[in-house]
Amino acid sequence: MKTMLIHGRQPALARAELESLFGAAAVQPVGHDATLVDMAPDKINFARLGGMVKFCKLLTELETTDWQEIEDFLATVAPRHFTSLPEGKLKIGLSAYGLNLSPDRLHATALRLKKIGKHSNRSIRVIPNKNLQLNAASVLNNKLTHKLGWELVFIKDKSKTIIAQSIAVQDIDKYAARDRQRPYRDARVGMLPPKLAQIIINLAKPNGDDVVLDPFCGTGVLLQEAALMGHDVYGTDIDARMVDYAEKNLAWLVSEYGTSGFTKFIEKADATSDEWQKKYDVIASETYLGRAFSSQPDENTLNKVIHDCDVIHKKFLLNAARQTKPKFRLCLAVPAWKSKSGFRHLPTLDKLEQLGYNRVKFEHAKNNDLIYYRPGQTTARELVVLERK
Repeated sequence: MKTMLIHGRQPALARAELESLFGAAAVQPVGHDATLVDMAPDKINFARLGGMVKFCKLLTELETTDWQEIEDFLATVAPRHFTSLPEGKLKIGLSAYGLNLSPDRLHATALRLKKIGKHSNRSIRVIPNKNLQLNAASVLNNKLTHKLGWELVFIKDKSKTIIAQSIAVQDIDKYAARDRQRPYRDARVGMLPPKLAQIIINLAKPNGDDVVLDPFCGTGVLLQEAALMGHDVYGTDIDARMVDYAEKNLAWLVSEYGTSGFTKFIEKADATSDEWQKKYDVIASETYLGRAFSSQPDENTLNKVIHDCDVIHKKFLLNAARQTKPKFRLCLAVPAWKSKSGFRHLPTLDKLEQLGYNRVKFEHAKNNDLIYYRPGQTTARELVVLERK
């Protein structure tokens, strides 16, 4: 049995995350926006997938991408489905990915379904389409994943169309609460989004009882997400204030979410030279991102920042190599810088083998595309997955 997942605006990150968790053979990209996973929905913990926006069960596959033919098929099968649902007002929303039609045309199809429902004595409310895809907030607010809700999802797959139904969407309110309601925050050390922290952890690939080490833990965002996933956590930071913030934020997590089934240890330590004293099984971390820029810096300033960051990362990787064994896995979010000619990368990434590492390659995503970036930013985060040689 297969499951359809719709991912966010950066499909490479999402597909690498899925491949890391389930293996390349189980992952099948569908167009630009979706991925099929060869696994039943009840075997996938959607809440821990930071790169996924919608979680869908497959309904059928049509040998056409012509929208009129797709609509006629829906008109044929809808009456039978309407009569099988519980009593009450049905809500319907439609989302299309990769298909050649307008939002107005998609909305017209929904209105046709509403008319068909009326003939089946079903009261139906249609969720209007401003765009071809309903966003997660719209699906959540209109309860389209509840028993009297339908979000039908149509995904172009070459000459075919896959039809699926959303059974869950990314809970943006919970992500925002974990991010913004943490009592201790510091914009100067970066604001790691919780969903990106989840992706980093999943790329590090810890097993259920593994301890996740974050040697640049900052205010503890990644430790927080690892704890919510059920892992024990070990965090260090060179700044004693960050250690205090991370401790207090994890205490808040326990009181706010009742998450207490994990052990934690947080201490002051320099990731470039100190030895980690406690047990750990994987390293997952957003490292030092360097100076923050509000606008594009001049070439000399940028070169100095890149050099300073590179020195720190080289020392850290050498330190980690001394303390880990072959096949040990790390996922690091390191800085990359947007320039007029494209992204500039840490020079150390070209010397990983000399430092004792192999960079993990993915079948369904290119390493150069594993960059978390928002328009207008100068400093991006490049996700680097490593194994000790």
